[in-house]
Amino acid sequence: MDSAGKVGAWWRRWLRLGGRVDETDVAAERARRLRVLLDAARAGFPLAPAAHPVDFRCSCDRVGCPAPAQHPLSFAWQSQATTDFDQITRWLSRDPDANAITPTGRVHDVLDVPAEAGRLALERLAESGVVAGPVAALGEERWFFFTTTRSPLDEDEWWTSELDSHPDEDADEHPGLRWHTRGSYVLLPPARLAEGAEVTWVRGPEHPLPDPLRLLDVLTDACAEVGAPALGEQWLIR
Repeated sequence: MDSAGKVGAWWRRWLRLGGRVDETDVAAERARRLRVLLDAARAGFPLAPAAHPVDFRCSCDRVGCPAPAQHPLSFAWQSQATTDFDQITRWLSRDPDANAITPTGRVHDVLDVPAEAGRLALERLAESGVVAGPVAALGEERWFFFTTTRSPLDEDEWWTSELDSHPDEDADEHPGLRWHTRGSYVLLPPARLAEGAEVTWVRGPEHPLPDPLRLLDVLTDACAEVGAPALGEQWLIR
């Protein structure tokens, strides 16, 4: 978390100075980013390189990119994702400013909630003695609660949920609680968004992954309290 905080401080300083930072600072920041990503890989989080911000736009140069600095560089991201230190280091040596995504439904799932609900839920989990596991913040907008995956080894046992989130869908379809599992991904800290927000660890990847069902009720109640309640099987902002 300390490393991620230093990355955020560097990025804010970069913006204040209009993008002019000493080369020594740039090298130090990139080294810190690599260490934070390798810590996640060490904890078993597979990752793949993703786009990054360039002058408040996406590095992919796609006109009207629907997810600036928030998508993988390759369409083969699911097979590309790895925990191999050497491969991750090579990726960042070629593109040192790249963000990283981690695919869900393989090692972990992610319960994705509004930031206000995430803060409230984390307090309640601590009060009830339930261990939250790794948690990341996407700026001031969303919190990611990493959990064990519900994806079975047997394909015939797979079940879908109305909460399931997919990379190519409109986020407005699930503005409350989203469940990232098979076929989805989230940004992995430390990451930067085109508008200047950051993805940082609230609780680092070294924490054990909890069962998602142990968190679901608390996250559900927190979403309802902040105005993102369940409506039938759909989750809508009031």
